[in-house]
Amino acid sequence: MIIGVPKETHRHEHRVGLTPFGVRRLTQQGHTVVVETGAGEAGHFTDRNFQEAGAQIVYSPEEAYKRGDIVCRVGSLSGDELNLLRPESVICGFHHLAVMPRERVEKLMAMKATLIGYEVIRDQHGDLPVLVPISEMAGQMAVQIAAHCLYKEAGGRGILLGNVAGVPPPTVVILGAGTVGRAAARQALASGAHVIVMDADLARLQCVHRESQGRIVTCVPIAERLVKYTAIADVLIGAILIPGARAPFVITEEMVKGMKSGSVIVDVSIDQGGCVETSRPTTLDSPTFIVHDVVHYCVPNMTASIPRTTSRALANASHPFLVEIAGKGVDRALRDDPGLAQGVYLYRGEMVNEKVGSALKMPAKQLTQLLRTDK
Repeated sequence: MIIGVPKETHRHEHRVGLTPFGVRRLTQQGHTVVVETGAGEAGHFTDRNFQEAGAQIVYSPEEAYKRGDIVCRVGSLSGDELNLLRPESVICGFHHLAVMPRERVEKLMAMKATLIGYEVIRDQHGDLPVLVPISEMAGQMAVQIAAHCLYKEAGGRGILLGNVAGVPPPTVVILGAGTVGRAAARQALASGAHVIVMDADLARLQCVHRESQGRIVTCVPIAERLVKYTAIADVLIGAILIPGARAPFVITEEMVKGMKSGSVIVDVSIDQGGCVETSRPTTLDSPTFIVHDVVHYCVPNMTASIPRTTSRALANASHPFLVEIAGKGVDRALRDDPGLAQGVYLYRGEMVNEKVGSALKMPAKQLTQLLRTDK
């Protein structure tokens, strides 16, 4: 098969859908990889690096999209990029379809596109193997970003996210004990902060408790506790994920009004719509805004600021699935791997993800009934 790797066009999207490492492993198996010139430049992956790994360099996005049987991206498709697709394309990436404009989804359906979302692919254990390493990085980054936002010059309270003798440590409240939440909790605890993690899943809270040897406060987020703990938080990290679906608003505007002046919200859930009512998507060149005297950081592609690390982690995690699709063809790969099949949003233009279908008010069909049986 031919795998196309276009250059990302979203503002400040520095990551690349496939690294030279991934290219080498695919070309060694007899596949052709075409990479748009400059696609990996921001992550210090040069055209020469790609060529040495066996890729062909192409000089227009049209070639990367139209020549590829499979298109490897990072972020969701923009309106302009839809015009570059060929009919019945297979596009792999973090699509976040539940928050994509409906008209864009309808155009993809009209083009008979197959969209495989890295954020909803499952493995044999039911985990999210491609999303996990990105989430780990986002959780660690959330604490580092919050530490900067607490600086007076950034609009924060002017406090150190650390532990100084004779000075009470700052309080970091984390909503969600999934991969992002646990990574953030470890990072915040290591910095010396007082950490509170809230999640409705008791098993996840028990995991946080064991990992921290009881040094992290854990609790179920009933309304009264949300009001109480947001009011004492110096940092609030939103790390709520419902795979494939829009994140629910857990923190209301009234709760934000009750937070300390100069406190910080890092809404990592913003790529799925955000879990804080006052959140709105921002960009890496203008990442924060202030509402009710609270600093909000709401960048959907926050790991794009560490493109080399993120791209390498993405290539490692996505490689087994790309090999399946390229080696078997999309239909057989989806039949053979139920976890990969769970990552499909659209199949040949048909909506097959119930959560996204519900969010967009579109009926969803059963993927197993649509898959072709021919090789």
